[in-house]
This record gives sequence, structure tokens and C-alpha cells, in this order.
Amino acid sequence: MLGLRTTIYKVPDIAKGKEWYCKAFKAVPYFDQPFYVGFNIGGFELGVMPYEGEVIPGNSVATYWGVIDIQAQYDRLISLGATAYEAPENVGGELMTATVKDPWGNLIGLIYNPDFKIGSNIE
Repeated sequence: MLGLRTTIYKVPDIAKGKEWYCKAFKAVPYFDQPFYVGFNIGGFELGVMPYEGEVIPGNSVATYWGVIDIQAQYDRLISLGATAYEAPENVGGELMTATVKDPWGNLIGLIYNPDFKIGSNIE
């Protein structure tokens, strides 16, 4: 594990979510698409994604931990008792994400992002 990288908040209306997070964090997005809005908050990623259906507590926030080999870390967590939630997938460019649920139902995200550098300014 390389450290904390990204927290994503899922919202039913991404336009309203973007507006609220712009005000809440006094920031403008560096990435703004209908499927994802990304903010650089002190060198870390805050993401807003649309969520269809009912927002389920515990599933509407995902925090992503940086990894070098996403499949190996995903498999390792599963072998330790986590359950699969979202298998590793490419989300654009070289970026890969995956999520598992720990034995208590908490969501743990993994992200491979070769462009992320600690304290870097994404803008």
C-alpha cells in the first residue's frame, strides 16, 4: 500500500454534487465530465460520481489507497477475508480502480495511478 490517494462521494445528481463540493471546498474541478468530477484538494483527489438508485450508507463513499500492482493487492485482500465488490478495471488511460468490502462491510478502494505523486499539484 502506497498511502491514501482518493476519496469519492457518490451523489444522485452530479451537477448539484459538483456545485456543493465547489462551495464546500472552495475549489474548482480540474476534471469535469458527466460521469466524474475531480478536484485537487491539497494534492489529493476528491471525486464526485453519479449514483443511480438509492444511496446506501457505507456504499456511497469510497476511499482509494494507492497500489503498484492492483490485481495482486485485490487478490491479497480477498485472501484475508475481504469480499469482492468491484473487480480491477481500467477507468481511463493507465488508471485502474477496484473495491472490496472488509469483513465488517466497509468499502476499501484500491487505485493504480502512475501519474500521482505525493503532494503533486494535479491542476
